[in-house]
Amino acid sequence: MREISLDRLRTLVAIADRGSFADAARALHLAPPTVSLHIAELEARIGAPLLSRKRGQVRPSAIGEVLVERARRLLADAERALDDIQRQVQGLEGRVRLGASTGAIAHLLPQALEGLRQHHPAIDIQVAVLTSHETLSRLADGTLDVGLVALPQPPVAGLVIKPWRRDPVMAFLPAHWECPARVTPEWLAAQPLILNDATTRLSRLTTEWFATAGYHPAPRIQLNYNDAIKSLVAAGYGASLLPLEETAPSPDKRIVMRPLRPALWRRLGIAHRAGYVERSTQHVLDMLRDLRLA
Repeated sequence: MREISLDRLRTLVAIADRGSFADAARALHLAPPTVSLHIAELEARIGAPLLSRKRGQVRPSAIGEVLVERARRLLADAERALDDIQRQVQGLEGRVRLGASTGAIAHLLPQALEGLRQHHPAIDIQVAVLTSHETLSRLADGTLDVGLVALPQPPVAGLVIKPWRRDPVMAFLPAHWECPARVTPEWLAAQPLILNDATTRLSRLTTEWFATAGYHPAPRIQLNYNDAIKSLVAAGYGASLLPLEETAPSPDKRIVMRPLRPALWRRLGIAHRAGYVERSTQHVLDMLRDLRLA
């Protein structure tokens, strides 16, 4: 069964509004035979006359009136759909799906979201809490648009991964401890530890930092939520290694921070699909890149 073209419906509405094939042809910038063909095709599809001529004026038949009413709604819906899509193409509105770790979401992402809200309030950001591996997988299969991932990452076909920022990893220690000015693997390995769980890039970084010095300490607890780790450090449960993010609030007074020796850095990147980037996605990328590299 052939579907009805919107062009044919537009022709029918134009004739109903103007009462004339010739006037409808002029309004639609069509040749009169084309207008006649459109109506003939519609009537063949419907199986009944849609127009009648009385006293030199063309009017819809009873069936035609019903179709004209429905056609007006369909054409209006189509126009609204095209307007909505055009606004997305222009970057005036849209939906951007972003994946990031809890740490980035808690302290880094809010700055970008605030700037985006001020400059592009109609762009809807959908945030998913994911590991870097999950983020890259979902970018590759098209279910995410932007990802904040730990670096380094191996190249992924079809994805662009660029450095975003570099944050120093610090020792977070209970304030009542007697702590050295710079924390070494040897000293920290002898303390009770609260570390990120093994699924995170930070866990691998800290494990390598200890292992390079010949230490393999077992933490008291492993978590994947930095704010929860800080709460346990403040309670005196143990020490931790966490990135120092300039945008994060000052730590609890029950926590002191010490630099590491040797130094350790947590590096993050921005990932997105290669090729055409929708305007709304580009606004998000620009806002993220505007955050100063540490």
